[in-house]
Amino acid sequence: MSARTGIPLSTLSKVERDELSLSYDKLAQLADRLQIDIAELFCRRGSGVANARRSVDRSADCPRGNEGNYDYQLLCADLRQKRMTPMLMRIRADGADTPAPLADRAGEEYIYVLEGCVRVDTEFYEPVVLRKGESMYIDSSMGHAYSAGDGCVEAAILRVCADAASRALPLISDG
Repeated sequence: MSARTGIPLSTLSKVERDELSLSYDKLAQLADRLQIDIAELFCRRGSGVANARRSVDRSADCPRGNEGNYDYQLLCADLRQKRMTPMLMRIRADGADTPAPLADRAGEEYIYVLEGCVRVDTEFYEPVVLRKGESMYIDSSMGHAYSAGDGCVEAAILRVCADAASRALPLISDG
């Protein structure tokens, strides 16, 4: 598993013993290398895929994690083979004057600010601050990072990530 995913054996062992949680980026890497949807990492065996799918989340049932100044909650994790991964994220101010390190991954993502204000730093554009009700769509392969905007102690966003193989659905049917 370590050789196939690029995640050290010692790290995988700690995860199996519930001594360590993987960050979203590591979970995405694991799913990508195993060629499965990230939600399948949280599914029970035999849950299968139905033709008419739906998922109802109850807050207590959602897988959670944290990484640095982010806390996240994966939504609709019981659905397998999704084209996108929705999550709620809380972004805490880290007190640093320097922007968070940029991260990238294959695909695209959309964020919508639910509370507070969020600073979005990207590799090719000037930083932008988004406030409650504002949103942004980006190519995730461009380095990017989120942080609480100046004067905000914490912000909440809805983040939807799509992998590189996802295809947009047509707006209007040809039929």
